[in-house]
Amino acid sequence: MASYRHLYVHCVWGTWDRLPLITPVIAPPLYAGLMAKCRALGCVPMVIGGMPDHVHMLIEFSATITIARLIGEIKGASSHLMTHAIAPSTPFKWQGSYGAFTLSKRSVPQIQRYIENQKHHHADGTTLFDLETMTDE
Repeated sequence: MASYRHLYVHCVWGTWDRLPLITPVIAPPLYAGLMAKCRALGCVPMVIGGMPDHVHMLIEFSATITIARLIGEIKGASSHLMTHAIAPSTPFKWQGSYGAFTLSKRSVPQIQRYIENQKHHHADGTTLFDLETMTDE
């Protein structure tokens, strides 16, 4: 019997102390690294976006990996990439916590637009608090 599944998660996490470390120069190679690690873990990165102090990713994830492992490995690999290849002279690390929100297939387009328009939402104050939360606090 064949399996059919579409599992989507919107993930968000910040830089250490929410420092604005993700500059316009750093963002493209950092985002590419995040997406590459996601694919290496058997997941599909659908969209990525963010601000200088945090990142959002919409991922179609595999049933063979936990969200905690997925995010942990993506964050670990990207930190290593930052400190060894992209910006070795700039101290970089992610905060320990993250937010992860599962969603239905019909919600995917709305969340994709939200992530793609992060700069606009932050500039005009239209962020959605629940989708910007990275801890249970």
